[in-house]
Amino acid sequence: MIILQCSNIARFFGADVLFENIQLDIDEHSRIALVGRNGVGKSTLLKIIVGKESPDEGQINKKRGLTIGYLAQDTGLLSDKTVYEEMLSVFSPLQKMEKRLHQLEEDMVTFALDAEKSAGLFKEYEQLQHDFKEQNGYGYEAEIRSVLHGFKFDASFYDQKVAELSGGQKTRLALCRLLLLRPDLLVLDEPTNHLDIDTLTWLENYLQGYRGALLLVSHDRYFLDHLATEVYDLSRHKITRYQGNYSKYLDQKAQQLATDWKTYEKQQAEIAKLEDFVARNMVRASTTKRAQSRQKALDKMEKMERPQGKEKSAKILFSVPTVSGNVVLQVENGAIGYEDEIISEPINLDIRRKEAVALVGPNGIGKSTLLKAITGDHPLLKGTVHLGSNVSLGYYDQEQGQLHSNKTILSELWDEHPLLPEKEIRTVLGSFLFSGDDVKKTVALLSGGEKARLSLAKLAMQEENFLLLDEPTNHLDIDSKEVLENALMDYEGTLFFVSHDRYFINRIASKVVELSENGSKVYLGDYDYYLEKKQEEEEIAALLKEETAPESPKKNVFQDRTKQKATRTLQREITALEEELESLEEKIETLKLEMAQPENLQDHLKLLELSDELDRLNETQGNLLTTWEEKSIALEELE
Repeated sequence: MIILQCSNIARFFGADVLFENIQLDIDEHSRIALVGRNGVGKSTLLKIIVGKESPDEGQINKKRGLTIGYLAQDTGLLSDKTVYEEMLSVFSPLQKMEKRLHQLEEDMVTFALDAEKSAGLFKEYEQLQHDFKEQNGYGYEAEIRSVLHGFKFDASFYDQKVAELSGGQKTRLALCRLLLLRPDLLVLDEPTNHLDIDTLTWLENYLQGYRGALLLVSHDRYFLDHLATEVYDLSRHKITRYQGNYSKYLDQKAQQLATDWKTYEKQQAEIAKLEDFVARNMVRASTTKRAQSRQKALDKMEKMERPQGKEKSAKILFSVPTVSGNVVLQVENGAIGYEDEIISEPINLDIRRKEAVALVGPNGIGKSTLLKAITGDHPLLKGTVHLGSNVSLGYYDQEQGQLHSNKTILSELWDEHPLLPEKEIRTVLGSFLFSGDDVKKTVALLSGGEKARLSLAKLAMQEENFLLLDEPTNHLDIDSKEVLENALMDYEGTLFFVSHDRYFINRIASKVVELSENGSKVYLGDYDYYLEKKQEEEEIAALLKEETAPESPKKNVFQDRTKQKATRTLQREITALEEELESLEEKIETLKLEMAQPENLQDHLKLLELSDELDRLNETQGNLLTTWEEKSIALEELE
């Protein structure tokens, strides 16, 4: 059943068209992703749909009584109440019902001897109790605690004033309140901003079970892939619907574009043929009628617009003129925090040349602080940081603190490279989509996406061989993210980056470092591998916990089967690791023999190359041995 329908919606700015002829249907169980580049009007369309703005043309038809919940981009909750009081206010109708139920209970005792009065009271009580139960009257406080916990608001926040929270916390709390309201249609504009990976995962799971309809705008492709079942693409003033999640939309769009180009080129060839015939035969008396007939066919033909090609995108290239040594970064027994408060220790890192390492962990655990400790902008409370030989460090700050608000875009780059001609600076800026008079804008007037592209342009011009990136995809639209990903995948240097964009981590990372209050832990793979290993660890930990707890006879069979399954999984993994270690040992011995050859001993560069390769193999061997030991211990504990 359709609960909301957009018919021929349009928005104009003077003579300029933002979008027009927008058709969009929302079913009662829809899971819709609205996608498109920054600036195409996604947020404006959402505001029209929820009634915050009026369309210049067209109309919105809604089901009678439809309730809509709307979270605008980076909008925080405004309230003078405490966190828990504000969440309780969502359930004020239930609280009134609860109060009435208690009053009825007292009245039924008072008028117990009045049969007629008691019957009326009991009838009202019975109906009210049924309604109260149906609306989760006995569980709404547990629901509040569950949602607050999902967004990292523990009991210590309950009595805190909403007005005292940070901007990011207010935005998360606004989303909490919307989820508790449970509207028929939930409209979310960039809900993943300010959320760490754990909270994102919780929100995904919650929304997958949401009873109402969802309309989402997000640049988080992993989020859209897990939630969307249909995608509306807003592009070139029009909207197009695709069935499926975000990845399926990309495939369908590419196929549709290829088909449109074939049809367009075929029509263009036909038009050219008709126009040529008309031009050659219109002036000849013997063929004028045929030429006129062809002209009429041309005039009646419904001509296709040129299909959307590759729209203008940023072109990012990170060059590495100087190669670093094999060891790029080592942190030994580090501790981070503020003054005397340690928030994470011990931190141990060993990053080698050409590795791409993702740093993950909950908000507030010190990921950005660790990056700043590596750059020297914030001291470690304990431990040491060591950069390898020939390492040159470039840093991308998520707060854009390295930009100067009073400078123009052009001077932001040119002041750092004054010996380069203006034309060359403009060429670099053009590749990041700053052209013409745009380069004369001051930094203070730029959007978040523009500042991000300018920061990346500065970073690219520095040509460093070790990049520290703190949330580099924030503020970038999906197209710009893909361009950045491709540039980083082609990068010949070393990467250490913080990101909550799981799709980005999957494409870039060869290793994941998890930061927690217990320090750092390394996972040798991408984000999906990290998730898989985390789940295994949790399952093993749960099994061990169950083993130490008093067992119920009813649980023995289930626990035995689970234990057997975990044992078999560990045995397979240990066998695979042992085979890999054996193969690696053979490679190391072969490499040592090669290094001992007279011709290699006399070739300094060749010997250095072989030595670096030996270091890499030894490091891999060490990591595999550590993993083998951990799994062997876990197997012993299970057995």
